Amino acid sequence: MGHRPGRREHQLLGRVRVESTGSYGAGLASFLRRAGDQVVEVNRGDRAVRHLRGKDDTIDAETAARNVLSGSATATPKTGEGTVEMIRQVKIAKDTATKARTQAIITLKAVLVNAPAELREALEPLNDRELLDACRALRYESMDGPEDAARYTLRALADRHRSLDYEARRHERILDTLTDRAAPTLTSQFGIAADCAAELLIVVGDNPERIRSEAALAKLCGACPIPASSGKTTRHRLNRGGHRQANAALHRILVVRMRLHQPTIAYVERRSREGRTTKEILRCLKRHLIREIYQILVSPHKAENLSSAA
Repeated sequence: MGHRPGRREHQLLGRVRVESTGSYGAGLASFLRRAGDQVVEVNRGDRAVRHLRGKDDTIDAETAARNVLSGSATATPKTGEGTVEMIRQVKIAKDTATKARTQAIITLKAVLVNAPAELREALEPLNDRELLDACRALRYESMDGPEDAARYTLRALADRHRSLDYEARRHERILDTLTDRAAPTLTSQFGIAADCAAELLIVVGDNPERIRSEAALAKLCGACPIPASSGKTTRHRLNRGGHRQANAALHRILVVRMRLHQPTIAYVERRSREGRTTKEILRCLKRHLIREIYQILVSPHKAENLSSAA
C-alpha cells in the first residue's frame, strides 16, 4: 500500500489554477503559494454561456477547466499578505461605518418630519451640525405621549450618529497611516487623498508586478477606451466595466484636479476648444492618470524584479 500524505504534507504541484482567489478560494491559494506552487486565477466564465447553460457546481467546474485548457486563464492573483490587505480590511470597516452614519442622519430627519409640531418647528430650521447637537440635548420626563417618544428617538439617533462619526474618523486615521506606509509617493500627488489611494492600492494588490502593462491597469480600473465607431464616425466611449470603486476614485481625483490643478485646467480648456465633450475629456484624463499611477505603483516593482532576476 502506498504512503498517503498527512494533512500537513503537500506534494508540489507546480502550476495550479484556482477559482475565486479573492474570496472562497483565498485560503487554498495562500496555502499553495506558501508551499511553492504557482497559483493562477480562473475568472468567472462568460455570462452569455452561463445564461444559456445555467449554473451549478458541475457546470462552473467544467467552464473553469475549459478556460484553463484554452489558455485564457493566465491572471496572477493577489497575495493578500501585506499592507494592502490591511488597507482593504480597514477600509471595509470605514466604509460600513460611513454608510451607517449617513443612514442615521437620514432616519433622524425622517422621524423629524412626523414629530409633534412644536418640536418639528424648533428643529427643522437648523443645519445638520446644529440639528445633531440640539437632538443630543433633548430630554424627556417619561414615556407619556408621542412627543416623549419622538424626543427619545431623535436623541438616540443623534447619539448613534456621533458614535459612528468617531468610529469613521478613527478608521480614517488608521487608513492614512497605512496608505502612507504602502505608497507615500502616491498620496503626495495632487488630489489623491487617502481614501482614493486606498482604492487604487486595493486594485493593484500587494504584488503589483502581476499587472503586465499600463493598458492592463487601465482595463482593470475601467479606464481603457472602448471603440464606439459606426460608419464614417470614429470615436471611443467610457468603459462601463472594470473595478467600479477604483474608477470612482479616479473620477474623484479628476474632479479635484479639474477645479484646482492648473495643468489639468489648461488641458481641459485646450481639448474643449478642439470640440471635445466633457465625457471625452474625462476619458482621456483617466487614461493619463492611470499612466501616472502605473509609474508610481507598478513600474518600480517590475524594475526591482528584473534587477533581481539578472
